[in-house]
Amino acid sequence: MRVALFSGNYNYLREGANQALNRLAGYLIRNGHQVRVYSPVTDTPAFEPAGELVPVPSIALPLRGEFRLALGLPQEIREDLRRFAPNVAHVSTPDILGTRAQTFAKRLGVPIVASLHTRFETYFGYYGLGWARPLAETHLRRFYRRSDHVLAPTPGLVAEMKQLRGDGQVTLWSRGVDRELFDPQRRDPNWRRAQGFADEDVVLLFFGRLVLEKGVEEFVATVQALRKSGTKVRPLIVGSGPAKERFELLGDGVFSGHLEGPELARAVASADILLHPSRTEAFGNVVLEAMASGLAIVCADAESARSLSGGGRALVICDRGRFVDAVAELCRNPGRRQALGILARQESARFDWDEASASVLAAYRSLVSAPA
Repeated sequence: MRVALFSGNYNYLREGANQALNRLAGYLIRNGHQVRVYSPVTDTPAFEPAGELVPVPSIALPLRGEFRLALGLPQEIREDLRRFAPNVAHVSTPDILGTRAQTFAKRLGVPIVASLHTRFETYFGYYGLGWARPLAETHLRRFYRRSDHVLAPTPGLVAEMKQLRGDGQVTLWSRGVDRELFDPQRRDPNWRRAQGFADEDVVLLFFGRLVLEKGVEEFVATVQALRKSGTKVRPLIVGSGPAKERFELLGDGVFSGHLEGPELARAVASADILLHPSRTEAFGNVVLEAMASGLAIVCADAESARSLSGGGRALVICDRGRFVDAVAELCRNPGRRQALGILARQESARFDWDEASASVLAAYRSLVSAPA
């Protein structure tokens, strides 16, 4: 099978969406298929790409200059696609590149698979652009309806997409986690001390891109309210991004910056509680990695958290107004923290990268074998 994959960010900046796409491409290649990827690139990629990467001309995205925006599907890219002669076109971002790729694939008679990675419509309110949300929702409905099949990362989003499309051409593409890398055994007391944490400190982790839509302000407000009520926590911020200055209000926050591999796994496992206030996740990769690391986790009440929680056993899921109470209770009760961490580690075993990628291949095959 020959798969043409279109992405707004395949490898120039590490994030959950392109982690899943690269895992998928690697799985397909190992199983004898060809993957050709069309995406903006930069001179400083975050990692080596899986598959053949074809650069698409792009510009820096307004307001979020760390991202690139392809302005279309140039003639040379169209000619490359014709030579490749894909069996399937997989569009992963509802941007200009993705919509032009849909149009071109229809012209070629190639079935289109769209995968949902990000709840873009939820972002606008964080940047004073709430008026634009209805326009975005209209575009997203059209984007997913124009595809022949949609892949969604949680059962709740599968149901939502089926309702949006009015048919059953939606299946689950879950995610996986490297449980050898993210492991409670990575916890390192010496590393904690080297960061300035005392052994008795309760380390509260923020893990992910430092951007407003990840709940940065809710995290900061929760820490401030905990301290005001007499609950002592020490924040550890793992990640990088333009909202870093918001955390500086906390004074004694420890910033690890962007970490990868064993260094990342050590930092995550060395925390005590993950507070994940974001409601904008489509899946929640960082929550799953913290689960595999054996952390007690407090999450905002969102479909992504509910799909990971194992029926509500492994995570503390609550409204934003209860973050302070939920974290304070875990600070007072180390036995409860440990029990939640054990359950979270157990639940993380449900998520396997190869199994998730196999479900995508099955969707491709169903379209390729379907009668015209």
